[in-house]
Amino acid sequence: MKFIKTEAGQLAFKERSSLFSVRQRSTFILFDGNKTLTQVLAATAGMGVTQADVDQMVAHGFLAPLAGHVAPVVVDDSQWISTQGLVAVRTDRSEQDRYKDAKPLATQLTAGLGLRGFRLNLSVESAGGYAELLALLPKIQEAVGSKNCQELERALKG
Repeated sequence: MKFIKTEAGQLAFKERSSLFSVRQRSTFILFDGNKTLTQVLAATAGMGVTQADVDQMVAHGFLAPLAGHVAPVVVDDSQWISTQGLVAVRTDRSEQDRYKDAKPLATQLTAGLGLRGFRLNLSVESAGGYAELLALLPKIQEAVGSKNCQELERALKG
């Protein structure tokens, strides 16, 4: 999904609103309508930015989905399934493909936990394959919440 800055967001950014955390300010700059949410979160994972930070900026009206970006994707039904009419997920992906897609998401989520998630982050970083990463999913969901793990779960199981 792609987001763009709203006028309210640009004004709040310019006025250095207290509703923006330091992490969110740095992240806000990257939302230009060209980068996907996944790309922005991956670029800011080292700063500890999480999906919750983006959700908060959307809730405050600082970011809005790019118009027309959430339209359903028309694809061959034999290889894809639609989830809630917004996103298409491949069902014929290999475990290696799922691992490649899921590992950066898992790393990003656990890196956002800071020191309290250090050991879990190390476990994710050392996961050498799909099965190991899938086994860590319940621990990641417990640590960051099921809602924040939806994209990771789709990458692993979708």
